[in-house]
Amino acid sequence: MILILDAHALLWWLRDEPSLDRAARASIADPANDVIVSAATIWELEIKRAMGKLQAPDDLLELLDSEDFDCIPIVADDAVRAAHLPMHHRDPFHRMILAQALRLDAIVVSRDRAFDAYEVPVLRA
Repeated sequence: MILILDAHALLWWLRDEPSLDRAARASIADPANDVIVSAATIWELEIKRAMGKLQAPDDLLELLDSEDFDCIPIVADDAVRAAHLPMHHRDPFHRMILAQALRLDAIVVSRDRAFDAYEVPVLRA
């Protein structure tokens, strides 16, 4: 299966935080699963880090590579789909993750309940 990580799930994984749900941790660690991170998530983390709102690793891209996580680009179809999603949730980064999850038939790994309003499978982080 394909797992697309929300920002907090990614950070919890990289920090080996106990906050990350056991089932989510096992699924991310399972070599049978493809774990992906959206370029939108990288953008979100870098913006928040630059603003001093969170601590993220300076070498985030290198860490993703060492974890064998694929960083997926935003394509035009993702932008169109994200714009046309119902406005249950206004966070543009989450809307992009949703659009990409729909395109790739992926499971979103997140603790954010806002994803529940959409027809996308969610694995609680």
